[in-house]
Order: sequence, then structure tokens, then C-alpha cells
Amino acid sequence: MVVLPCRFICFQCFLLLMIMVSDQARAQSDISPFCMNDKGNYTLNSTYHNNLNTLLSNLLSNTEINYGFYNFSSGQGIDKVSAIGLCRGDLKPDDCLSCLNNSRVLLTQKCPNQKEAIGFAEKCMVRYSNRSIFGTMETRPGVYLWNVNNATKADEFNQALRNLMYSLRNTAKSGDSRLKYATGNVSGPDFLDLYGLVQCTPDLSSLQCDDCLSGAVGELPGCCDSKIGGRVIRPSCNIRYEISPFYETPPPPPPPPSLSTPPTSASTNNTTSEGKSNTSKIIAVAIAVPVVVVALLLISICIYLRVKKQRENVQIPSQDDDGYDDEIITNDSLQFKFDTIRVATNDFSDSNKLGEGGFGAVYWGKLSNGQVIAVKRLSINSGQGDTEFKNEVLLVAKLQHRNLVRLLGFSLEGRERLLIYEYVPNKSLDYIIFDPTRKAQLDWERRYKIIQGIARGLLYLHEDSRLRIIHRDLKASNILLDEEMNAKIADFGMARLIVVDQTQGNTGRIVGTYGYMAPEYVMYGQFSVKSDVYSFGVLVLEIICGQKNSGIRHGENVEDLLSFAWRNWREGTPTNIIDPTLNNSSRSEMIRCIHIGLLCVQENMANRPPMATIALMLSSYSLTLPVPSEPGSFMESRIRSLPNTSSSENNSGATRSSDSMNKSPQKSINEASITDLYPR
Repeated sequence: MVVLPCRFICFQCFLLLMIMVSDQARAQSDISPFCMNDKGNYTLNSTYHNNLNTLLSNLLSNTEINYGFYNFSSGQGIDKVSAIGLCRGDLKPDDCLSCLNNSRVLLTQKCPNQKEAIGFAEKCMVRYSNRSIFGTMETRPGVYLWNVNNATKADEFNQALRNLMYSLRNTAKSGDSRLKYATGNVSGPDFLDLYGLVQCTPDLSSLQCDDCLSGAVGELPGCCDSKIGGRVIRPSCNIRYEISPFYETPPPPPPPPSLSTPPTSASTNNTTSEGKSNTSKIIAVAIAVPVVVVALLLISICIYLRVKKQRENVQIPSQDDDGYDDEIITNDSLQFKFDTIRVATNDFSDSNKLGEGGFGAVYWGKLSNGQVIAVKRLSINSGQGDTEFKNEVLLVAKLQHRNLVRLLGFSLEGRERLLIYEYVPNKSLDYIIFDPTRKAQLDWERRYKIIQGIARGLLYLHEDSRLRIIHRDLKASNILLDEEMNAKIADFGMARLIVVDQTQGNTGRIVGTYGYMAPEYVMYGQFSVKSDVYSFGVLVLEIICGQKNSGIRHGENVEDLLSFAWRNWREGTPTNIIDPTLNNSSRSEMIRCIHIGLLCVQENMANRPPMATIALMLSSYSLTLPVPSEPGSFMESRIRSLPNTSSSENNSGATRSSDSMNKSPQKSINEASITDLYPR
């Protein structure tokens, strides 16, 4: 039998105490603040400031709510403040109030004078705003954390994790209205146990909670793929998983308050004895705490230079990280020899060129087996071509859908980078729909079929594929048409997994095309599935109108498409939006599509329907459509007035041309950077 030295045992015990105290202090003090500078500032001692102070004080003094969720408002009109406090479902009331108190103090310190701010702490969340935030499902801003260690059997681990998370999601969304919270564990590979937690703010409906948690779970492959621990934190919900327990069994929700009865003599005696017992406990604690603190202080001085606790190492994904080459090179089934493609395209002759964009030219070719292909040859001089190439290969090779252009393979040889796609004979949508002569090929039946095809393709990207992808550059030139005029979404060079491209101290990058980008993306760098929904709405209106979104000419006046469509819709003349070349046989269907398009381009992204709902709107006429609000539109002049926050990243120019199957590609913003979207 091995006898451990007493000194070693004491050292380990005190070290454990230090870790526990340190973690508790860190959990109480750490906070990830997001200060919404765009929502405006208040002045010191103003009415708004006083209302905010009153509200945050009331947040902690309320004794009627003891299940970890607090929501109040104070003031009237422009000085009205709304606040929400949410604690993790397993926290006891006293611990919850302590976490909220520390968070509200730190949040007002780190976001001074901001009318809207949100702070994510280890076990609680505090937010306040000058707008109504109660009962509204919001997914941004978000925080993503994960453990750097990988699971050994990734596929089995990820499958067990998905099963756990979706099970917890179903429990939480249908749970008690006062506590939309669920925890649980399952067995994973290699004798690992997976522990999970999901939670929504109780003000959400069951459907809203389900949408929020589904989106958060869908973001796990992007941020935490095969990692043994991860978290996705949103204003309206959060999820977490680990391979060891990190939560306690929550107490049952308290019963509704009832009328109290006068205490009996027996209860009075019990109270007296309990009071004495509590007094003794207080004295014992008062003596023990200083002794423990002094002991820990002495021990910490001795071992500070010898022991350093390994903490969870948290990283934020970077879209520019290298490390894809190994995955590309080993994927032999997709790799073509460069000479094979050179022969197929007649040495990339001009007669085979289909179009040319900022990242290179597109050629058609024929392989030795007779198969016709389209080849995108990335420009050798394009500094960002490698990143776009790697991104497109990794994403598109895993996507299979009839409304997506199919990637057949790639070639990587020296500085040459080629993408080989299926050949789509009818070129791109913009090549036909914006040409006065060619657009006659697209009657309403074909246009409606194209709209439905684009919707199905986006629905697959957002919800049905295992990757959950945001396209970020959806536009008419990136919609290709096959021999039967079926729509196929192309050009995934800008696509991203659903992870916010913004981290503390890093740069958020805006990519896309003028007129198609959602307002929140242009202004704040926030992108989500609702960004693609906005672009889809613009596309729908372009298909119906038969004109580009950049301008509808009326004599000497030019009006952008969204303003034109909204004005005619509001004035009750939606038929003015319809392309005059279309016949009158399906006007009601066209007007319904205009309605759907306007719903997609609403300024508040929360009001835009998800693609699943849009697909249902397009296929079911019994579904009543909500009333649209004014579109969120940004004219080109306003976009160009945005501040250049990182000139070092913009030396290459302000625009890029999109690759498409035509000769006149539109211009896109070239990775213009906005640093620290939510300053800390």
C-alpha cells in the first residue's frame, strides 16, 4: 500500500479549495457585455438614467418572483426602460440575485450611458433597453465558447450530442411557463457521459422557444464540432454541454402565492429555536471564514509559482484560419488533374469562356467521357482566392440538393485553383430576366417555378442540410437555370456556417452585393438566416418586376425597387410592380408573391418569416399572410458613406465582381471590415 505524504495531501486539499474559491469568484465577476451603441446614449441624471437605476434596483428587491426570471419596465414614452434578468434554472434564489446584482453593476460600468446593453455572465444574464424586449425572440448578439479538446469518435459523439440536445429542446419548450429549462445526460462513445442544458426566457411562447433553441443547436456544428464541451448563448435562449456534470438538480417551481395564516404558538416556539440555531451558525461562519481565508492566502503565496490551474481554453472560430489544405488534398475522389481540365477547356480558350468576375473566369468544357462541365478558374493574382476556394470546396462538396449547383470536384496544382461544377446550359437568371428581349422566355409559370426552387434551396441550406449554411451573396447572377429552367443556387465562395463572424478583438467582415444585403448586415455586420431571407425577398421582387433593384426609371426620376414596390403596395396599386410582359391570367398569384417579397425585406429581421414558412406560403393559398411593414432599404450612396474602420484591409479596393455565367457581373463589397461590432 502506498502512503502519500501528509504534506502532499494538504497541498492537494488546499489547492482544491483555491480552485473552488477562484472559480466562484470568477463566475460572480466575469461578464461578456454587448453595448448597443447604435441604440443611442442617455445623459447622466436624465429621466432615462433615473428610470434605469430605479428599474435595476427593483430587479433585485422583488421577492414575489423566485424562479430566476425577472422582467420589469419603468417610465413612459421615450424615457421608458425595460429590463430582463434570467438565471440558470438550477440556481437558488439567493445565488440568482447575487449573480444578477454583480452583473447589473458590471454592465452599467462597462456600457456607460448606453440606452441598450446586454451582459452574459457564467450563470445569469441581464439586459435592458429603451424598446420593448419582453415576449420577443432575439438571437443576436451571441456568444460561442468551446473546449479545445476533441472527442475521439467524432461521428458517434456528435450523434449522441444531437440526440441529447433535441430531446432537451422538446422538454424545455413544453415545460412550465415559469421555467423553460431542461437538463439531462446520455451515454457517449468511449464510456463518456454527455451532460446538456438548454434554457429559454420564460416570456417566449413554446414555438418561439423551439425556434430559438433549434437555431442554437444548429450552430453547434459551426462552433463546437466534435469538441467535448461547448456553449451557444443568445439573448432569448442558451445551450451548453460538457462531459462532466456542471449543473445541479433545480428546485421545483414554487407554488403560486397564497394567503398566509396567523402563526400558532407551536410555530412561534419553532421560530424562536430556529433563530437561536441561526445565530449559532452565523457565529461559527464568522469565525471559520477568516481562518480559511488566511490559510488560503498563505498557501497561495507558497504554491503560486509552482501550480497553475488549467482552465478551459476558449476560442472563437476564424474564417481565415489555414488548415483546410490537408482535408482538400486527401479527398482524392473529388480531385481532378489540372492537365485533364486544361484539355477539356481547350487550354482555357476564350471561345470556351462563359463569363468573368473578380475572382477569375468561368469556362465550359467536356471531359473525355463526354460529360460537359463548368470550370471556375480562380485568378492567380487574387489574394483572397485561396480562402474562397477552400471555403467553397469544403462547403459545397457536402451539399446535395436539386436546387443547388452540384460541385463535381476541384483541381489544386501549384498556384492553379479550379472548381469543377455541373454545366447549367441556360446561364444565370440575371442574364435573362433583366434583358428586354430574353425575359420573354420566362412566363409567369416559369418565374413562379424559379421562385419556389430558390426557396427550396435556401430551406435546405438553412434547416435541412447537416451544415446549416448562410449563403450571404444571394442575387440574380448567382441563380443558374438548367435546361428546364429549374433554379440552382450557385457561388458559395461567401457562404458561412451559422456562426457570427465577430469576436472580441477580431474583425467582422461584410461581403455581398449592393441592394441585396440586409440593413443589419450592412450597418452592424450581423448576419443570420434572416439575411438570406432579405436577399430572397429582393430577388422575388426583381423576378416579378423584371428589373434590377438598383433603380426603376420614371422619366428623369429613378426610384430603387424596394421603395417603388412599397409605395405601390401602400397606395393599393400593386399591379404597377408587375412586369408588363406578363399576361393577366395569374395576377392574384403575382400579387401574393409581391406580398411575400415585402414580408422578406422588412427592416426588423425578427419580422421576416423563416424559409420554412416562406415555402409554405408559396405552396399553400389557405395560409393567411401577415401585413408587411416598411422595407429596410439602403441606397448605394448611404452604403458608400459607411466609415472605413480598417483601412489596412481595404487596400485591395472597394468592390469585387461576382463570378457568374454572363459577361456583366454586378459589383460586391470586397471584405470591408468592421471591427468589434459590439464594443466591450
